[in-house]
Amino acid sequence: MNDIPPAIEPTLARLCGGAITEKDYVGYFMNEHGEELIFAQRRGDKTARLWHSDADWEMFRVGDHSIRVGEVMDGMITVDGLIINRQEATWLSSCLAASRHLRQRPS
Repeated sequence: MNDIPPAIEPTLARLCGGAITEKDYVGYFMNEHGEELIFAQRRGDKTARLWHSDADWEMFRVGDHSIRVGEVMDGMITVDGLIINRQEATWLSSCLAASRHLRQRPS
């Protein structure tokens, strides 16, 4: 019996059509409408990648200061022009915080 769980990265890569490997920090979220979001951060990259099923799986580059409130419309939360809700913003913020060390260059 194999006690190693299957890798989630290939499944997420197939879902969004992005290049995600086992070297990436990944996150997955499904909102209350069944829309899916995938986050991937590769060590050494200055930004992470975000895909949203409601945006036809277009890739958005995100970083520590990407989440904006009221930039497009008052009270609206956006990331690189993509409108997201508060729950999605909370999840994305957590992914960015958890992977911040991967965006920092070694000293």
